[in-house]
Amino acid sequence: MHFTSSETTSHIAAAAHDFATQYIAPHVMEWDEAQVFPLDVFRQMGQLGMMGVLVPEQYGGAGLGYFEYNAIIQEISKVCGSIGLSLAAHNSLCTNHILSFGSPEQKLKYLPKLASGQHIGAWGLTEPNTGSDAGNMQTTAVRQGDQWVLNGTKNWITHGKTGDIAVVVARTGPARSSGNATAFIVERGMPGFEGGKKENKLGMRASETAEMIFDQCVVPDANRLGTVGDGFRQALKILDGGRISIAALSLGIARGAYKAAIDYAKTRHQFDQPIANFQGISFKLADMATEIEAAELLVQQACHLKNNGQPVTKLGAMAKYYASEVAVKVSTEAVQIFGGYGYTKDFPVEKYYRDSKLCTIGEGTSEIQKLVIAREVLNS
Repeated sequence: MHFTSSETTSHIAAAAHDFATQYIAPHVMEWDEAQVFPLDVFRQMGQLGMMGVLVPEQYGGAGLGYFEYNAIIQEISKVCGSIGLSLAAHNSLCTNHILSFGSPEQKLKYLPKLASGQHIGAWGLTEPNTGSDAGNMQTTAVRQGDQWVLNGTKNWITHGKTGDIAVVVARTGPARSSGNATAFIVERGMPGFEGGKKENKLGMRASETAEMIFDQCVVPDANRLGTVGDGFRQALKILDGGRISIAALSLGIARGAYKAAIDYAKTRHQFDQPIANFQGISFKLADMATEIEAAELLVQQACHLKNNGQPVTKLGAMAKYYASEVAVKVSTEAVQIFGGYGYTKDFPVEKYYRDSKLCTIGEGTSEIQKLVIAREVLNS
C-alpha cells in the first residue's frame, strides 16, 4: 500500500514544525527540569486547531483526519515528547471519547472548549492496582436517582490535576463481570473530585501525570456517556485510536533523536575525519533510518484504516508496539553516537532517551500489544 502525503497534510506538518520551533524549542529543558506543564502553549495550540484535530468544525474543531493528526503529533514530538504526549492524550482520549460516544447535547457542551484549548482534557481508566487488569477496577459509581456517586482513585492520569474535563470509567457492576463499567464526564470543581499526587517521572516531565481522587463525588446522570455497562467496550475502542497517537509520538521522538545523531556524526571529528565516515557509526545510522521508515508505514496504514472506518485493533497495536520500541532503540543509539556528550544535558539526545521509554508503557505496554496482536492474528 502506497501513501503519498497530501498538500493539506504537508502544510499542516509545516505549521506544526514552525510552532514547535518558535514556541516550544527554546523552553524544552527549562520545562523538563522544573516539571512545568506549560498551559499557555496548549491555549496557543488550541487557537491553531491542534487541540481539536479530529473534532468536526460544527463543534469548533479542525475537522481533520488521522494523517494530519499523525503529522502534528510527530512534528511537536520531534522537539518535545512531553508536549506531544499531552497533546495526544487531550485529543485521542478525553476529547475523542466524548466525540465518539457522547450525546449531541454532551458534544455541544464540551467539545468546543476542548477543541479551542480553553479546557484541558483528562481520561481516567488506570488505577493503582489495576493497570492492564481494568476489569477489576476499584473505583465505583453507584446510582442514586438521577445522579451517580463516584468513589475511588485513578492514577497515571495525564492532566490529573490540571484537566478541566475528565472522562472517567468507573465500575457499576461486580468485579470481573461482563459489562461492569460505565463512563462519565466529570468536571473540575464538582464536589468530591480533586487531583492527588503528581508523579516525579524519569522522562516526559513537562507532561503532567497525577492521581484523580473521587470521594463521594456526585455526577448527574446527564454526564453518563452511553449506556450503563458500556464503559469498558468504549475504552477499548478509544485505546485503538490512542495507540496510533502513541505510535506517532514515538516516531516523533525517534526522528528527533535520529536527526540530532546524524547532524552530530557529520560534524564530530576523530582521527581527522567526521565520525560518520566510520562503519561502526554509519551502520547505526542505517539501522535507525530503516526502522523509522518501517514504523512510519505501519502508522500510515493504521491511519488509513481509521480514516476509512475499518477495524484498526491489530494495526494500531502493531504500530504502537513497533514504533515505541524503535523510539527506545533509536534514542539509545543516538546517545551512543554522542558518546560522553550524549550523557549530559547539554545535548538533546539524553532527553529523547528518557522520554522514549514511556512510549513502551503508556496506553498498554509492549507486552499487552503483543497479546492484542496475537489474539487478532489467531482469531482472523
